[in-house]
Amino acid sequence: MTARALHLLLVATLLAACQVGTAAERSVPDDTTPPTAAAVAPTAAPTERPSATASRSPSSSPSPSPAPTVPPPEAFALNLFEAGDFVPQHTFDWCVGASIQMAWNMVRGDPRSSYEDQEALWEMARRQSSNSFNGANPRGWAATLNEIGVGPYQLVTVPEYEEALRAAAAAIRDTGRPVGLVMWRGRHAWVMSGFESMGDPALHPDFQVTGVRVLDPLFPHGSGAWGPSPEPNSLLSPEALATQFVIREPRRWSSTLAAGYLLVLPTTAS
Repeated sequence: MTARALHLLLVATLLAACQVGTAAERSVPDDTTPPTAAAVAPTAAPTERPSATASRSPSSSPSPSPAPTVPPPEAFALNLFEAGDFVPQHTFDWCVGASIQMAWNMVRGDPRSSYEDQEALWEMARRQSSNSFNGANPRGWAATLNEIGVGPYQLVTVPEYEEALRAAAAAIRDTGRPVGLVMWRGRHAWVMSGFESMGDPALHPDFQVTGVRVLDPLFPHGSGAWGPSPEPNSLLSPEALATQFVIREPRRWSSTLAAGYLLVLPTTAS
């Protein structure tokens, strides 16, 4: 993967509309479980032959290696966002196109923001959606990210809110790529560019997400029904995010996915 350097900050103290329907994407599975290599240093050749008196008795046994010690959970933060990554949607329909451009910018570092490019990406996502009348949607979103070389991505549904945030944060930590959040019960697209947590997801399986970095391509317009758009790179509390990131019910658009919180989730290459 070609990726721009991540801005990773470990601290010892706590740190502070558009249409998104469904689609049938052949290469994007309905769900997945969000997805480590050890290097062995070569043993140095002895500089001299060991003496017989220094040899260990055949009956002796090696001492067991101590178990690795995991440090206690501390405040952790990771943010992929840099100035210039945010792209507004150029029409009220193209939130998926703008979200794809923002993911590209964070991963590839070669800015994409033009009207023409956003329209082309939106059309690409719409073509890979099961009902083009409903515009580009989460399946086409994931499929387009894969097609343009930002993936792999998969569309997943997570039944519990806290677990959805943990899955998103763990995926960002594991892959260094942003997560797509399917907002407003399936009507809108945001990008999750980072998070804050108590505990490092790579070290602490029971880490808890305490803040979420988000990019809403509809900024600064917002929604009369769902609320204002946060400023780009805002850090929202889980409670604040929950006012707009809600369960997508199956009746919202035709899908075999169970009801839950929908994520366009980066995964490790198989």
